[in-house]
Amino acid sequence: MLLSLDFSSDIPIYQQIRNQIIIAISDGKLLPGDQLPTIRNLADQSGINMMTVSKAYQLLKQEGYITADRRNGAKVAPRNASSSEIPRILHNELQLLISQFHLQGVKEDQFLSLCKELYNKEG
Repeated sequence: MLLSLDFSSDIPIYQQIRNQIIIAISDGKLLPGDQLPTIRNLADQSGINMMTVSKAYQLLKQEGYITADRRNGAKVAPRNASSSEIPRILHNELQLLISQFHLQGVKEDQFLSLCKELYNKEG
């Protein structure tokens, strides 16, 4: 697995790993059941501390994107069936993004157009 980490970014490395894995799952680059690199291998490949990778994997597991155990390692979790209820954490993240776009002067129609374009591009 090739990650593109920005060590000068304000976004913590574990968060960058988490985000890139979620995007890879959504894009279909990682499929349900696909094996992820071990924590040690990903840390070695990326030149980062194993605890950083472990934190990213723990987050992904908590959020239901991966499954992990000592015997089988980390794998992409099966996709959830469609639900009409939006998880609170996603609602809060979207609210923050909308606020950031609003403060940057992006108009509602521009924002919605971008959302539609990106949503239709995904998985």
